[in-house]
Amino acid sequence: MTIIRPKKSIGQHFLKDPEVARRIAETLSAYRGLPVLEVGPGTGALTRFLLEERHDLSVVEIDLSSIKYLKEHFPQLDGRIHTEDFLRMDLEKLYDARFCIIGNYPYYISSQIFFKALSCRERVVCCSGMIQKEVAERLSATPGTRSFGILSALIQPWYDVEYLFTVSPDVFDPPPKVKSAVVRLTRNKRTDLGCDESLYRRVVKTSFNQRRKTLRNSMKPLLSKDCSSLAAPLFDKRPEQLTIEQFIELTLITDNYIKEHQLNPNLQETS
Repeated sequence: MTIIRPKKSIGQHFLKDPEVARRIAETLSAYRGLPVLEVGPGTGALTRFLLEERHDLSVVEIDLSSIKYLKEHFPQLDGRIHTEDFLRMDLEKLYDARFCIIGNYPYYISSQIFFKALSCRERVVCCSGMIQKEVAERLSATPGTRSFGILSALIQPWYDVEYLFTVSPDVFDPPPKVKSAVVRLTRNKRTDLGCDESLYRRVVKTSFNQRRKTLRNSMKPLLSKDCSSLAAPLFDKRPEQLTIEQFIELTLITDNYIKEHQLNPNLQETS
């Protein structure tokens, strides 16, 4: 019988409370019939309930000890265990139609997991799971709050984000040093931003790089140092005060300004 212990090097915190696992599995109850990909199942605490709810389940796991454990305890997963790094998977090759993603996600890559889902948004109809509470608050933040930032402004145009419930560190082995939360991202009906999507990402990242400044100052890396004359009222706001629609408006203004002043259209992404 395989006995596995959580590995700190890959951010493992095994969920040991079956009631919490059941509640996470229930976040996909409305999607029975669609394929589900569980990320990082570990010892299968969540896997068990997903199978009980008769989801069309596959899992992706990078830890060899966990893979051996899953094969021993969940024969239903035969041929459905992907032994690779989720962030490097070709999701569109794996699924040619709509599917869902779920997991008790490693904290250190949780934001990257949601951006991975975003990159496949025409197929990922729901992405739910447990993450660090602080990240959950940023995902679901509303404009005008301190938590509203890059993650909020890039995910929310495409997904409706629900902060479902908070989870104590005590339900994990080992207990993490922070609280956790369960979120659900549901694909909305938006099909187009109405602006250059690549530029939208640069506008969001550039504006939040100096989030305490007004946009008139924080946007200078994109609009040049001579943009102080811009009369649009948006430029007197700080980035966290803008709604998604106002960020789209800001992107359109930026696009026009770049073209009008013949600035370099191939500006580098702001990290």
